[in-house]
Parts: sequence; structure tokens; C-alpha cells
Amino acid sequence: MGHDHGGGHTHAHASTGRGRLAIALGITVLVLVAELIGAWVTGSLALLTDAAHMVTDVVGLSIALSAAIAIRARPDDRRTWGLRRVEVIAALAQALLLLAVAVYVIVQAIIRIGDQPDIPPVELIVFASIGLVGNLIALAVLWGGRARSLNSRAAFTEVLSDALGSVAVVVAGVVIALTGWGAADAIAAILIGAFIVPRGIRLMWDAIGVILETTPKGIDLGSVREHIEAMPYVRGVHDLHVSRISSDLPVLTAHVVVEDECFARGESVRLLSELQACVADHFPVSIEHSTFQIESEAHLAREHTAHA
Repeated sequence: MGHDHGGGHTHAHASTGRGRLAIALGITVLVLVAELIGAWVTGSLALLTDAAHMVTDVVGLSIALSAAIAIRARPDDRRTWGLRRVEVIAALAQALLLLAVAVYVIVQAIIRIGDQPDIPPVELIVFASIGLVGNLIALAVLWGGRARSLNSRAAFTEVLSDALGSVAVVVAGVVIALTGWGAADAIAAILIGAFIVPRGIRLMWDAIGVILETTPKGIDLGSVREHIEAMPYVRGVHDLHVSRISSDLPVLTAHVVVEDECFARGESVRLLSELQACVADHFPVSIEHSTFQIESEAHLAREHTAHA
């Protein structure tokens, strides 16, 4: 006996996410053009590095927007969850892209740190400031939807790292203007790369966690088991699994062994409703998609070896 509850409750979120991502993508493309022009005019490695990072933002936001559109696909007989996991794959791709750019940035900056390039600080500050303003506008657009999915969080992280990168370039320009120390440009590039690395690793790790179907944060599987086993008629729980189809869609499956009296009194339907309510309402992460198999102890003896 089982039940799978919920289905279309995230459609409005997906729609809002698409609009935010589309606006942020448009702004990012404009900023990228401005920074490429600025890097060509000034010869700044930090500005060129930030522009290269902007390229990854354009790619990353395009991936995020494509994923937000793809997850709207309806489930069918072949893809029973639709394309919900596309957003996780998109987040993983963005994380790998961020890490690749960060490593490239740091290596190039270290190579160049001993040089004293002639960089016009005023132009550097102007173009970096243009990038910063664009980044801040994009951040404001993405702010409201940043926590809805890994995909949205990845997009927000992309733009945030760019905004802080622009700040680093502005600071480098001010240092060069005041002291003439051209190495500040390379130092700024290293700081940009160092900021990206831990965020890229964390995003990658979270995406891999969904793909590997690890238990979601905020869910204590032992506590879930205790609550279920404390219910009337329940003798034990096995094959208990909690994972995520996508970052915002946790699912639970479990085999619940009950006393024969539960069936004799016709209490199995009520027990099923209580089980669903328990996992949907009691824990920090609400699990609205749950499937329970209610079985007798005699049936347990005929089952294959339990997995958990």
C-alpha cells in the first residue's frame, strides 16, 4: 500500500526563475561586452580575467535558463519525473566551469605577478565600475529566487563572484593610481580566483550529493525511523530511503511492518495517512512525495534481504 503526494506545486517557482534568469543573462551579456572593451583599452589582466569569468557567467546563466525551461517538461512513461534532474546537472556543469576558470586565473596571475605592466588606472576603474553596476543589478534580480534550487543558487553564485571580482579590479585600479604598483592587477586576479574556488567546490559537492541520492540536509534518518516505529501497530521499518529527484524535491520510500491486528481492524488506511502526515509536517525538510509499503511480519519473511 503506498502513496505519492504532490506534483505541480513548483511550477510557479520555475516560471519566476526563468524570468529572473533571462533578465540576469541579458545584463551579463552587456557587462561582458563592456569589460572586453575595457580589457582591450587598458591591457589589464584583472579586467580581462573578470571578462573571462563573465564569459563563464554567460554560459552558466544560459545553462541555468535552459534547465529552468527543461524542468517544465511533463512526466511521461519514459521520464516519470520529467526532466527535474536537469537543474542538478546544470548546477554541476556551472561548478566545474567556475573551478576551471579559477585555476586558469590563479596560474596566469602568478606567472604575471613579477611584471610591472603599464595599466591606465582611470580607465581600469571606469570599466570595472561599469561591470560592478551591472553585476549588482543582476544580483538584485536573482536575489528573490536564489534559494529555490541548486540551479538558481549556482546562477546567483556566478554573478556574486563576478561582482566581488569587479570590486577587486576597482581596488587594484585605485592602488595603481595612488602608488603606481602594477602588480596590484595580478594580485586582484588571484583574489578573484581564490574567491571562486571554495564556492565552486561546495556547489559541485551539493550537486553530486543529489545525483548520488544522499540523504538531504535537515533530515535525520534515525529520527525518521524512530517516529515511524513509535506509531500504533508498527513493529519495524526497513528499506527506508530518503533522497532527492532535484534539489527542491525530496522523496521517501519505506517498508513498514505492522501487527496483523492492524489489517484485521481495517486500520491500515488511517496508518498510511498518519505516516504521510508525519514525514510531510514533522521534520525541518517537508517530504511531500512519500511511498509506504505496509506489510505483515509474515510477508517480511518472504521478502528479499532488506537494504536498510
